[in-house]
Amino acid sequence: MKNLVIIGGGFAGATLAKKVQCRLPPEWNIYLLSETNFVTYYPLLPEVVGASVLPGHIQAPLRQIARHARIRMVKVDNIDFEQKKVFYHNNEAGELPFDQLVFAAGVRANTNMMPGMQEYALPLKTVGDALYIRNQMIDRMEQATIHPEPYHRKHLTTFIVIGGGFSGVETAGELDDFLKAAVHYYKNVRLEDCRVILLHSGDRLLPEISEKLGRKTEREFKKRHIEVRLNTRALRIEADRVILDNGEAITAGTIICTIGTLPHGFIQNDALPRERGKIKTQGDMSVTGMNGIWALGDCALVPNARDGKFCPATAQFADRQARFLAKNIAASVRGKTTRNFSFRPIGLMASTGHNKAVAEIYCFRISGLVGFLLWRAAYLIKVPTLARKVRLYLEWTWAMFFPPDIAHLGFKRTEPDATASNIEVDNH
Repeated sequence: MKNLVIIGGGFAGATLAKKVQCRLPPEWNIYLLSETNFVTYYPLLPEVVGASVLPGHIQAPLRQIARHARIRMVKVDNIDFEQKKVFYHNNEAGELPFDQLVFAAGVRANTNMMPGMQEYALPLKTVGDALYIRNQMIDRMEQATIHPEPYHRKHLTTFIVIGGGFSGVETAGELDDFLKAAVHYYKNVRLEDCRVILLHSGDRLLPEISEKLGRKTEREFKKRHIEVRLNTRALRIEADRVILDNGEAITAGTIICTIGTLPHGFIQNDALPRERGKIKTQGDMSVTGMNGIWALGDCALVPNARDGKFCPATAQFADRQARFLAKNIAASVRGKTTRNFSFRPIGLMASTGHNKAVAEIYCFRISGLVGFLLWRAAYLIKVPTLARKVRLYLEWTWAMFFPPDIAHLGFKRTEPDATASNIEVDNH
């Protein structure tokens, strides 16, 4: 038997494992190595923050997606390219030989981009991060409603979001929607006390899409009293404030950071060609100068033959790369010619709040409710498994007519009672 090993259980890795399993000869085993046993649809993390969906609705078990792959929930430590082995650990260390190897590990949050970021800012990279931010919002509202000092109440209900890209804009919109819906349940908290401040170093929001839609999003946010600060760069973060590069300090009870990524440690292997912190590939997604090694998704720098540019780190490109690479790997193991990746993106979309979104589909620019419906339809199609699609559709429909859930999702184990050992139990 021969082994195809895929490192990374994200959208790219899971899709590749699913698509390649029916293309390889029967003597090939497919191994999918991932730190979790599920795939997370990251574009919907802001929806979890705003309690628009439950976390389970944007996660799908890898074993249900790639049914014929051998799933290993492990953390990869290193790769020996000479011996063709992957070294990993879970409860104990292990190794796995490979004949073909694919890097689809994505990236992780960089919490050291500026002083104080790791200590005082909340990243948004995992479902755990999204749930923590949601609980933090509810904590702040609960603290504000019992605090006697009006100034301190305003401080507690002020939220700063750093980053004006897709994640930052969608998170700011979800925060604003949640606060406006939840404030009615907190008698001592006024809506005017709740502030959402969006800091962006560029001159317009959503630089990934057209300037017109970016400006429209900015105007929409200002109408909703979301404070947008453009050309504003955070210099450092302290316990309750952000210091800007112009010396200004903005205080807030919660600081959320949606910028900054880092490659995984095993990608720093000296044998791998890298550029811009990513694995450099040929047009067919094979790693430059290495036989039987491939890379795709956010961890790879893949050229797009259609326009000669490198592919952006979006779920749309990760999905298409996975489907394309499945064909190339199947061709490679049979000694056939591989093809260079070429894809024309359909468009880009971003949610800007309740029942509102901006979308750029080919040459058409759409916003408002129509954009929102297109945004949800596109993501509903992409979410893995039919069960998740149905659950997500029902949850979205419910959220359009009812307020968000303001229950604090605290998960605590029952702790042993220190006095229990001193109590005599009468068995009679």
